[in-house]
Amino acid sequence: MTTPDAQATTPVCPAEAMIKMLSGKWKPQVFRLATTQALRFNTLLRQLEGANKQSLATALREMEQDGLLEKTVIRLKPLHIEYRLSEKGQSMVSVFQLLEQL
Repeated sequence: MTTPDAQATTPVCPAEAMIKMLSGKWKPQVFRLATTQALRFNTLLRQLEGANKQSLATALREMEQDGLLEKTVIRLKPLHIEYRLSEKGQSMVSVFQLLEQL
């Protein structure tokens, strides 16, 4: 059984859910950059002017928890971590392509 407070914060509309997943300072930019290629953390940090390590790490973790990004650990020396759009994230790209046409 859910509480009234939980119901108030749970998005009902798919568009509302999508907006909630991409709300945040760096998430829209990360999403846009991830549509074209897999990205490493330091590459993102350099491309997002004004971002700091903590805020970017938080955004990436939340996007991964929401199922938008997949994190891949590449066991080379030094260790590399890449982020790419998940299947769920890729399914959202067409929505943004439609919005660009407006």
